[in-house]
Amino acid sequence: MALTAETESRLYRSLRAAAGAAAHLVALGFPTAVAVLARPGSTMRWKQPVPLLLYSVSQFSFLMTEALLIFSPETSLLRSFSRKVKVRVHWALQLLALLCALLGLGIITYNKHLNGKAHFVTWHGLMGLLTVLYAGGQCGGGVLLLYPKLMKNWTLAKLKLYHATSGLVGYLLGCASLMLGMCSLWFTTSVTSISWYLAMLCPLITSLVIMNQVSNAYLYRKRSQH
Repeated sequence: MALTAETESRLYRSLRAAAGAAAHLVALGFPTAVAVLARPGSTMRWKQPVPLLLYSVSQFSFLMTEALLIFSPETSLLRSFSRKVKVRVHWALQLLALLCALLGLGIITYNKHLNGKAHFVTWHGLMGLLTVLYAGGQCGGGVLLLYPKLMKNWTLAKLKLYHATSGLVGYLLGCASLMLGMCSLWFTTSVTSISWYLAMLCPLITSLVIMNQVSNAYLYRKRSQH
């Protein structure tokens, strides 16, 4: 029997809510698991640079995920708050995410310098550097939304759309960097068998949820123009 339009709408909203809840759990659970693996006193000690960098990137991923999910109508933790409050929290989380990324980048760079190792010679290192630079530019671009008069030939709606789209690209770069980090010797030694595949699923789940959110925002804007 065919589903009614109302039933389909409810089912769709329920699926989006479930996917968003999963994204929240993954965003919090994965950094926590990495912190446990890399905690002082464990077999993989903090003096090693990879755990430090991976932990920082994990926090970067958590903060970015929550910063983007704030605007989700189904899964935002601040649904009852005004958009002004959401924007401020979004800014705060994004800045913290950038600081975490810079911390990880600084730690790994300094550690390689002390040990006389080459910088940015792996795909993970190059992707991480690109992600940090892109995130810095994205935060700078966000200033235009606070002061849209700086872009006289652009409407606020268009600025929001481009900011969301470029933010999605930055988020996917961060997820790619995270996944490359999970291919490192430290991580593949610490996390084996099915646990490794489950860990790989974490950034995939959150990226799919974020992509769905951005695409829905784009479709909503297109419908509102007609």
